[in-house]
Amino acid sequence: MSLHFRKWDIAMIAAVLLLAVFVLLLFLPKAENGAYAEVYQDGKLLFTVSLEEDQEFLFTNHYSNTIRVQDGSIAIVASTCPGEDCVACGWIHSSGRSIVCLPNGLEIRVVGKTSDVDFVVG
Repeated sequence: MSLHFRKWDIAMIAAVLLLAVFVLLLFLPKAENGAYAEVYQDGKLLFTVSLEEDQEFLFTNHYSNTIRVQDGSIAIVASTCPGEDCVACGWIHSSGRSIVCLPNGLEIRVVGKTSDVDFVVG
């Protein structure tokens, strides 16, 4: 038994694949317009950084954290702190999300026009 495709079969398959790619691109996470991150040390705001411009910087206190902004998201990509839980948090891009490095007293909060956080307890 062999499969025989007609030209309209191939056109329909191509149309479905094109639609799938379009839907995927539509729902890929992106930084909100005007989204930025606030960087805190021990509860005090140090500086803000735009998520629209790719950059990398080093934060040093008790330990060192390498913070990278890339493609509308932010992450701590390397750390010398014990456990490196802050690195395991991965990339964040939505308002209301944060990354915390407790041993270094560092917190990064994403701020923007809207938040996908429903509520905060505590």
